Amino acid sequence: MDTITDIEATSPRAAASDKPIGGPGLVQLLAWLSPSFPVGAFSYSHGIEYAVETGRVTDRKTLQQWIGALLTFGTARVDAGLFLASYEAMREQDDELLEWVLSYGDALRATREFGVETEGQGTAFLNAVARTWPDPELERLKALVQRLGRPAVYPVAVGAAAAVHDLGRRDALSGYLHAFAANLVSAGVRLIPLGQSDGLLVIAGLEPVILDAVAAALERPREDLGSATVLSDWASASHETQYTRLFRS
Repeated sequence: MDTITDIEATSPRAAASDKPIGGPGLVQLLAWLSPSFPVGAFSYSHGIEYAVETGRVTDRKTLQQWIGALLTFGTARVDAGLFLASYEAMREQDDELLEWVLSYGDALRATREFGVETEGQGTAFLNAVARTWPDPELERLKALVQRLGRPAVYPVAVGAAAAVHDLGRRDALSGYLHAFAANLVSAGVRLIPLGQSDGLLVIAGLEPVILDAVAAALERPREDLGSATVLSDWASASHETQYTRLFRS
């Protein structure tokens, strides 16, 4: 073993956290990340509505490029780091780390609409999972959220639930990022508009990008949470004053 990564991968706890998801756990994850799960994901375009309005996203190619940039450099990159930190904090029952991830999740909002989107979905997700798949650790998280006055934003809530219910972190994060991308593809299909076949081609084209984003997130230091998609941030901020809107972000 020549690297820290090798050492971590062979530790019992790391091996357990990366076990493949199957059986009931897989069914849980599919339910949580389904478009029908009551978090209101369908109502957010994550700034794509303004990007379409201004001619920056116009077809299958530009939609795939836009979402791919978010996965590699943008908000999804931040989400992946928050997801993994939340997962670790819950798995290790590390309240100090949990406070850290709640504070960073609350602070890392490039725009007001991104904040509304991730906070609204995170709160709805945590409440729904805690009610339907109850666990004392989720109640402890909700109590900490209330005490600190900081929300469990969406990636924090999903990462925490995945850890509590012993879902492998690699597969759970892959599912989360795929759901992130698929929701934006759905928004693009409605906005541009595109046919369903073109939407499927975008999702297929993003598969390697998602897997690369997961691998990169697992290797990055926890504190490396930045993003570099300024145009996406601008589109989100501009969407707040867009004259006609179908989406909340």
